[in-house]
Amino acid sequence: MGAQGFDQGVATLLKSYRDIPTGATVRLAKKTSNLFRKRAENPHPGLDVSGLDRVISVDRDAKTADVAGMCTYENLVAATLPYGLAPKVVPQLKTITLGGAVTGLGIESTSFRNGLPHESVLEIDVLTGDGEIITATPTNEHADIFFGFPNSYGTLGYSVRLKIELESVQPYVSLRHVRFDRIEDLQSAMAAIIAAGSYRDERVDYLDGVVFTADESYLTLGRQTDEPGPVSDYTGMDIFYRSIQDSTVAGSGASGTNSIGTDRLTIHDYLWRWDTDWFWCSRAFGAQNPRIRRFWPKKLLRSSFYWKLIALDHRYNIGDKLSARKGEPPNERVVQDIEVPIENTTAYVEWFLDNIPIEPIWLCPLRLREPAVIGSDPVRPWPLYPLEPRRTYVNIGFWSAVPVTPGDPGHTNKLIERKVADLDGHKSLYSESFYSPEEFDELYGGENYRLLKKRYDPRGRLLDLYAKAVKRQ
Repeated sequence: MGAQGFDQGVATLLKSYRDIPTGATVRLAKKTSNLFRKRAENPHPGLDVSGLDRVISVDRDAKTADVAGMCTYENLVAATLPYGLAPKVVPQLKTITLGGAVTGLGIESTSFRNGLPHESVLEIDVLTGDGEIITATPTNEHADIFFGFPNSYGTLGYSVRLKIELESVQPYVSLRHVRFDRIEDLQSAMAAIIAAGSYRDERVDYLDGVVFTADESYLTLGRQTDEPGPVSDYTGMDIFYRSIQDSTVAGSGASGTNSIGTDRLTIHDYLWRWDTDWFWCSRAFGAQNPRIRRFWPKKLLRSSFYWKLIALDHRYNIGDKLSARKGEPPNERVVQDIEVPIENTTAYVEWFLDNIPIEPIWLCPLRLREPAVIGSDPVRPWPLYPLEPRRTYVNIGFWSAVPVTPGDPGHTNKLIERKVADLDGHKSLYSESFYSPEEFDELYGGENYRLLKKRYDPRGRLLDLYAKAVKRQ
């Protein structure tokens, strides 16, 4: 992209801001989104971010990149891999933008050692509600919005440019899929791997898991390598999550005798292993049926196309109409990512499997990076999503639908919210939420958020976080 192209993109952005009528709500003019919550249509033109979708520069020696806010991780990875570098955390889907992952949180299998995407940000240019672009760093006069930006979902401003840390990567990733017959054994093994950074004396660079049933779950352990050899391809007929089950062979595990399967991918294909089938959600569109998949254009086996199908369903209620023809009730979408402390993983997963008819579910451990310390106490630097420093959490992701409960909209999602709170957890806000204002305040920054809103959006040009995440305005 280069600095000149970026400057032109910024000029276009600012012009589009000035074209929005005074008093109208400022929103992005985006054709796509990775949010699963409906919102009211914006009757006014949105911010034109079309010129902010590329990498500005990569510094190979410093292991950093300057990136425009609307650059997708697909484009970011394409720019950094030729240098043997990658973002410290690469969310699972190609169309997620860097700015979106920072303001809306992101996670992946490096999060047990690298934390969340916003922790790799060194500085950020933010377009505030007043139409001013400010540069925020951890130590300058705008440090408050630097730390308050994550989990604000565009209600404090929009990222224009981000300078981020990168890490060195090898050309291949060697995988081990370790099966567990009990969730509690998986939980214990996951904690031991995170503490040691290894499993059976082999380094672990990537760590996530899949639960198929209460007595069949897996941890997938990845190790970077430059050793040449054959690699698997899950961008065609073969499906990655099915390979986790299919590749296991007898072996000795950390807790009892487990099955251990092995695999190898290029680093590129490992980073995008979940995108081809949107984890396992492509089955809802018939894309995993071999007879259909054989004729499905390969270029359309990707999350960006499934998003278009979801958008059509949202617009025309296709799924509910098909259910009605079968005499079945409409569906309640249960599309969520939650985090609980690792010691509560078994309790949450077993409750979920007993009460919510959705499978598989995804597990991804995370720890915030080493925090600053004042006196003897670690500082909680991210006030709008206040996970505890030096504590391990597990992200649990589940993405499907269940029959609606008559007379109680959002019944299943409300059950999930209560259980997460009971287990000292948090829920991401990219999907539907049903919290009261008081509950929301307690969980997502309350007074800290109001102070930031007053400073950076005093005229209320941007939506309020509660209005956006819960009221779905």
